[in-house]
Amino acid sequence: MPIHQSEQRSAASGERPGVQQAEAALVEHYPRLVRLAYLVLPPSLGRHRRVLAAHAVVQRALPGPRSDGADSPVPPDGRVPAQTRGVPSAKFPAPAYAWMRLRVLRTALAYERRPRWWPARFPAPAALRPSLPAVWGLRLFPRAGGTEELALDQALSTLTGAARAAFALRLLEGLSDPAASELLTLAAADDAPGSVRAAGRLASADPAGAASLLRSAEFDPCTLQTRPSDLLRRRHRVRAVAAAAALCVVAGGLLALSAEDGPGGPQDGSARAVSAPATDPAALLRTAAEEWADTSRVDFTAWPARGDRTADRRLLGRALRAWARPPRSVHVSASPGTLSVPPVQPPRLLFAGEVDGAAVVVFHDGGVRVVRYAESLSGSGTAALDFARTDDADVTAAAALVVSRRGDLARFLLAPWISWTTTRDLLAPDTPARSLRVGRDGVTAPVPRPSPDGSCGSWPVLQLRSSERIAEKHAFLVTDLGDLAPVHLTYTPPPGEGAPPRQPREATGGPALLSWARTACSLRALRGSGVRAVNNWQFAGQRLPEGGANAGWVCTRADTWQGPGRVLVQFLEPARSSGAPGVVVADRSDTALCSRFGQHVLAGTHWRAPSGRWYVLAAGSRAVSRIEATGAVRGSADGTTLAVPAPKDAEVGLTARLREGGTLPAVR
Repeated sequence: MPIHQSEQRSAASGERPGVQQAEAALVEHYPRLVRLAYLVLPPSLGRHRRVLAAHAVVQRALPGPRSDGADSPVPPDGRVPAQTRGVPSAKFPAPAYAWMRLRVLRTALAYERRPRWWPARFPAPAALRPSLPAVWGLRLFPRAGGTEELALDQALSTLTGAARAAFALRLLEGLSDPAASELLTLAAADDAPGSVRAAGRLASADPAGAASLLRSAEFDPCTLQTRPSDLLRRRHRVRAVAAAAALCVVAGGLLALSAEDGPGGPQDGSARAVSAPATDPAALLRTAAEEWADTSRVDFTAWPARGDRTADRRLLGRALRAWARPPRSVHVSASPGTLSVPPVQPPRLLFAGEVDGAAVVVFHDGGVRVVRYAESLSGSGTAALDFARTDDADVTAAAALVVSRRGDLARFLLAPWISWTTTRDLLAPDTPARSLRVGRDGVTAPVPRPSPDGSCGSWPVLQLRSSERIAEKHAFLVTDLGDLAPVHLTYTPPPGEGAPPRQPREATGGPALLSWARTACSLRALRGSGVRAVNNWQFAGQRLPEGGANAGWVCTRADTWQGPGRVLVQFLEPARSSGAPGVVVADRSDTALCSRFGQHVLAGTHWRAPSGRWYVLAAGSRAVSRIEATGAVRGSADGTTLAVPAPKDAEVGLTARLREGGTLPAVR
């Protein structure tokens, strides 16, 4: 709810409410205040520490009773009247909330404030202060959101704490820019007006959508998921402390503890930490065969158990025991950001069958992971245990899993809602897709996969279509980048003249396939990095100098399952072949560029004309109104493109002006 001007005046006047009023405000609006603190706190704390710090900031904001009696004292039983009645009271003066909010902002902003002499590599002093609540043995974090929430989180991480506070005050608290600036000044924020302007630029594209995302579970530190901390490391620490204590008491205890801490000790402890039902094949969860068509949650939880060995309790038991305590004979791998900890509850069985000479079992832990176990049918070779993140998967992200790779071929296990399956080569956009045979167990025939040796003579993809029972005529592309879950490919067309910004769409149409034909080989740089989806955004077109043809500028953005994104900006000059690769002119990791919350981009490159003359070319997205070049050469041009004659490899700086104000440096 917006805070009225009377509340703002109360905060500005420094009027302190009574303890009863302040506590009533805290109880009534605790989730709201904690969310505000969570957004302002620096993302560098990590989600676990950030959650605890947000609660600590709000709880510390409650004032103590004043000795002069100016405030209403706390009753002898320690409870405010609302608690005595059993419900928090909403009937407190509005200034109480405004005053509490100011205290929360001031404390949260202190987490980024360092004295001049403070080492930059250390957290700010406020972040080192011991505080409650404290949690041991568990990791707490809000539910992971989708790609839009992750993009917003990345964009916010590039702002200062004051700018994040302004962003939240404008969109969640409903404050005007002057009111937000005044409140930030009261909270001792640096450059409050500049912070409000920075927040306004981030929110300018879609304020209502950004406000909706801020209210989502991704930014709710009161609705949390838990995971155990590193069980093996924790056990090692406990044993080390016990060994040191025993050494101080009696020297002979060292031998006993060393014997107990033998090669199998920590592993046995880890296995004992797993509950018995989690490793019992009889306790495995199994989804009914047609449930996917009658549920609103179309993800891995809707997959039925398939394969010809779903009743093989010995195989399932070996797979579960290997997951709980992997023996040395099992090769374990995990995609980036994926924990390989044992299951804490019975997982869901997705597949158990024989594929390419191996017995393969696939589980879903119900939360954020898919686990694949494979052992040779001949009894030779090494068993494998692979982990991959799949949190918040949807119709496309949960459409397939890799069950086998042999050389240049792979087999996929398809979701039960996939009704039509073909393959195609991205480098041959004019070649029709070829039908792909799928077994009754959902496993495809062998499919060529991108060459693992780094060559790029072709780029195979699957073109899938969802059943009309859940999505009418929904076809999409996925490709194998080395993880268990294939990567969803999308496309954003060039901006239309006077039209609103385009949104990503499926990469199955002609323009999308032509764009991916020029950029597919850049996917080699993303192998094995836990990528969830990759979007090709054709953000600009440019007429080349000396009467040349049209060239294109594409931003290829990869979003990972764990959140951070990577951007490759590519220049597509005219080519005779539809599969001629573009030139990568910029590569940026951990960025919100080219996402919903990073819609402004500027890039440049050197280009040689057929005459032999060299130029510096630059192009920006639709909001760019002017581009300027400085350094070895100087020049400027109105609009979204620039071409300036310049020597080869000349050092040139590029800057763009935006229509709504502000400047934009070129991405490198």
